[in-house]
Amino acid sequence: MRSSLEADIIKMVFNAGPMVQFVLLLLLFFSVTTWAIILMKYRLFRRAKKESKNFLEIFWKSRNLSSVLKESKFLRYSPLAEMLRVSYIELNKMEEASVKLKDRNTAQGIIASNPQLADIDNISRALGRSINIQITRLGRHLSFLATTGNTAPFVGLFGTVWGIMSAFREIGLRGSANLATVAPGIAEALVATAAGLAAAIPAVMAYNYYINQLRILEAEMRNFSSDLINIINRDVLIRVSNKR
Repeated sequence: MRSSLEADIIKMVFNAGPMVQFVLLLLLFFSVTTWAIILMKYRLFRRAKKESKNFLEIFWKSRNLSSVLKESKFLRYSPLAEMLRVSYIELNKMEEASVKLKDRNTAQGIIASNPQLADIDNISRALGRSINIQITRLGRHLSFLATTGNTAPFVGLFGTVWGIMSAFREIGLRGSANLATVAPGIAEALVATAAGLAAAIPAVMAYNYYINQLRILEAEMRNFSSDLINIINRDVLIRVSNKR
């Protein structure tokens, strides 16, 4: 009976009018793209969470940033590892600026002779930009899921309304309104609504799930950013104290 129903649905799709078929093709595109995004994001978020967990274990066990940086090169999907690489680049720039100031003998006072103290804000801004970049990367294509969830039911409803209009037009041309005449046309039209819901429901569920996962990763990134800035700031203060 199930195979018979599926065969009837396929038959109704092929017997539907051009507009309804166009709507069904559009919904098929929405559905296929939605499932492709769902699978792609599942793989991406799973790797990001797994590698971030491994990165934090390495980070807190290590005693210096350079050793963590070497290990982080193998964690390409971890947003935390990318944040460390960004902060390390800023640290190198600070060191180069400090050497240039010393060579020119223009340093005056602790902050002037140690631009690291003044440039901690640069690292904070760099980390903030890195967080935004990672959020954009992880959240890419999620808007398509939201669009599908919001529009697919209405697209399917449009196909249904159009199909019912065509069915009633056929009734008017034939001059009969018995159930055998009305039912096939309405059944064909309702397939579009079913297709719209089939495309929208997974899209909405996946969108809500991945948005929640994105918020969790964002909170993790911001916490790591605060910890990293505190560590860098502490190391800078220790260097300054040792130089005085």
